[in-house]
Amino acid sequence: MNMSSPESPKNPSILSFTKDLPNICSLVGLFCALLGIYYAFLGMFSAAMIGFIWAVFFDWSDGIIARRMKDRNEDQKAFGGQLDSLIDLVSFGVGPAVVLLSYGKFSPWFLPGAFIIVAAIAIRLSYFNVFGLVDKSTYMGLAADNNMIILAFAFLFNGLISQTAFTIVLYVLILALAFFNVAPVRTPKFDGRWYYALIVYTLVLTVLYMRQLL
Repeated sequence: MNMSSPESPKNPSILSFTKDLPNICSLVGLFCALLGIYYAFLGMFSAAMIGFIWAVFFDWSDGIIARRMKDRNEDQKAFGGQLDSLIDLVSFGVGPAVVLLSYGKFSPWFLPGAFIIVAAIAIRLSYFNVFGLVDKSTYMGLAADNNMIILAFAFLFNGLISQTAFTIVLYVLILALAFFNVAPVRTPKFDGRWYYALIVYTLVLTVLYMRQLL
């Protein structure tokens, strides 16, 4: 008598999830963030901000695409959520940290600030993965993508004030963002019409920073 147990269901392959449109969008956002990190290392902050603001755009877009797709299975939804979270850590945690370190000429004095922003985003995303939204339109703490929305705006003033003054402003801003990322305060989830505002914001900042590069 054959006592073997029924064959367990086979898990999907890892790369099969890269065919999912929202995940493709997330990976494009990761590429934009990588460009931002690359140019930040080179000290080309205008180019870096273009990469980072487009990373925000694709981060918003993947969620919108996912919500409009009705045929995604539970595995795709779960995988997409994890992928999005990991990419957010790179884009909105490691990204600002590299910007701070590079602007500070990689002085060890900037390591604490860099660590704090990465740690804050890691803690924030872990909390969100466990508890989710407070309600349908409210986050606990400042959402990670706001870090780059604010930082990209702040860098418009780079060169308008002295480098020493902007260095202090940047350091304080990074610490403030880290604080609000994990603070027990409720912040709105920008969605709906705010997406069109982000499109305009992304295009305007891209044009402004492109002009600085030319």
